[in-house]
Amino acid sequence: MIDLRLLREDPDRIRASQRARGEDVALVDALLSADERRRSSGVRFDELRSEQKALGKLIPKATGDEKQELLKKAGELAAAVKAADAEQDEADGQTKDLLLKLGNVVHPDVPVGGEEDFTVLETVGAPRDFAAEGFEPKDHLELGEALGAIDMERAAKVSGSRFYYLTGIGALLELALVNAAIARATEAGFTPMLTPALVRPRAMEGTGFLGQAADNVYHLEKDNFYLVGTSEVPLAAYHMDEIVEADRLPLRYAGFSPCYRREAGTYGKDTRGIFRVHQFDKVEMFSYVAPEDAEAEHERLLTWEKEWLTALELPFQVIDVATGDLGASASRKYDCEAWIPTQGKYRELTSTSNCTEFQARRLSIRMREGKKVRPLATLNGTLCAVTRTIVALLENHQQADGSVHVPEVLRPYLSGRTVLEPK
Repeated sequence: MIDLRLLREDPDRIRASQRARGEDVALVDALLSADERRRSSGVRFDELRSEQKALGKLIPKATGDEKQELLKKAGELAAAVKAADAEQDEADGQTKDLLLKLGNVVHPDVPVGGEEDFTVLETVGAPRDFAAEGFEPKDHLELGEALGAIDMERAAKVSGSRFYYLTGIGALLELALVNAAIARATEAGFTPMLTPALVRPRAMEGTGFLGQAADNVYHLEKDNFYLVGTSEVPLAAYHMDEIVEADRLPLRYAGFSPCYRREAGTYGKDTRGIFRVHQFDKVEMFSYVAPEDAEAEHERLLTWEKEWLTALELPFQVIDVATGDLGASASRKYDCEAWIPTQGKYRELTSTSNCTEFQARRLSIRMREGKKVRPLATLNGTLCAVTRTIVALLENHQQADGSVHVPEVLRPYLSGRTVLEPK
């Protein structure tokens, strides 16, 4: 959540942020009104309680009619205090509810607009010219089936659409990607983590996934658990309700977990193959830093993602995601999009978001410098979303005979294989 002081001191900035996101600007004024009511009711409650305490000291000393009058006034004050307390609780609850609906303040350099209004910051590598090589590229599913790596038909029988089996070399390729990604993250100073896939509501709400993203979240109503769509959620909540000493920062974790997404609103999109599925595995980087270090950490996360995709020998572009396509928690987000030959376009493979103090405030995570305690900043960055990475690897590294070139970074994890051969 945002800092209420910022809302009071610069409401126009919050209005501009909401407008840029394409969100309800009226929410800002409703929140200002609720906050004013919360503060004024708090002052009223304190005044009445003070008066009540002062009166309580007079009653034992009074006698006769004076005492009766004081007792009558005490009863009236008690009712007024109770009413003021209820009003304060109601206003506080309304303020918190409205505050949870407000997205993070967008960074001033983020391009304004919708999904297609991103800015391309960098292009790395060049797509292959398959025509010049003399053959038509196959899509990842055709390649995967020929390699004995992907089985969609049986997955549909067992689980339905947007599910898959990775079999044989496909399973080994996933494990190679995960192990190589974790090794690189560990070398960069991240602590590897295996995280829960089920979390309580506060963890999901605290990271900002029960607002605009709620439709894509699986909820187990009987147990009131949520299935995570990314290990960002349990990693962000790892230090929930804690105070971290400043000299321990930055804290960096690399979480591996299954991820579950309903993919609501994507009917008819990416229905072939494993690019957009309901369940996949992912290696996620997560950082806790001092707020003044957040922008530099964001650039570091992006650098690690770029180095990983370069090691996989994939052509990609880096985009600055537009305001209307940001998640609620992100102040700024960079995506790395790999070239997908059979689609003839770049598609998101990794992303990294600077969430500033937004998640930390919601999850009550603070840092201590001497006697000063304040919220810290959180950032996340996908290192390897496995299924999409497999899509990009198979299509970009395919050869005319149906085999697939193995990048050097993965060979130690694939028993030294330099190519994947069709069955």
